[in-house]
Amino acid sequence: MDWTDDAVVLSSRPHGEASAIVEVYAAVHGRHLGVVRGGASRKLAAHLQPGTQLAVTWRARLSDQLGSFTIEPVKSRAAVLEDPLALAGLASACALLHLALPERDPHAGLYAKTIRLLDDQASGGDWLAPYLRWELTLLEEIGFGLDLGSCAVTGARDDLAFVSPRTGRAVSRAGAGDWAPKLLPLPSALMGQGPVTRPEAAQALDLTGHFLTRALADRLPGGQLPEARARLLARLLRG
Repeated sequence: MDWTDDAVVLSSRPHGEASAIVEVYAAVHGRHLGVVRGGASRKLAAHLQPGTQLAVTWRARLSDQLGSFTIEPVKSRAAVLEDPLALAGLASACALLHLALPERDPHAGLYAKTIRLLDDQASGGDWLAPYLRWELTLLEEIGFGLDLGSCAVTGARDDLAFVSPRTGRAVSRAGAGDWAPKLLPLPSALMGQGPVTRPEAAQALDLTGHFLTRALADRLPGGQLPEARARLLARLLRG
């Protein structure tokens, strides 16, 4: 059993004295684990940092075995180390992919958007709006997509201000009426309206976090989303 694919490193941990168990998100083969021989060495460890893009070849005698990776570096995103907020965003994305995607389940469309997001974060550009769109895409991929196109009550497409915490559908101010206090506020940052400020991004993460917590409830230790995402939210709130 063997295959070759483009992949992003999600995590790496020591294995024995010299190797590492590496988790990648591959374009065609999804989230996948494998052993990298010599992965603990200084030479290879630099290529096994979260967010690094690799060409990987996976081999195993049987398809259900852990198997081993051979790797070729494609793109380093070490530039995020110079930007604490971008580093927090990259770590959050990797942690959510680890938690949300079933092992070996392909999500090619999400992979392409992940690559663009990581490139934005590493380039020093404006990545907050792409990150929010990325979390919306992740929710769609795991079957919890939000419907923000029109009001669930009136059908109107204007003045959408809330989201139902149960259905994930948008609600206009007129449609909300007396139910408004029981609905989640819909920040303009999620509607693609203008530049995204840090406070707006934090409010948007509260909304997507509500649905991520529901979608992943059976996988969340202590009922909480990954610590990496909490650190991103904390940095946004600090301004």
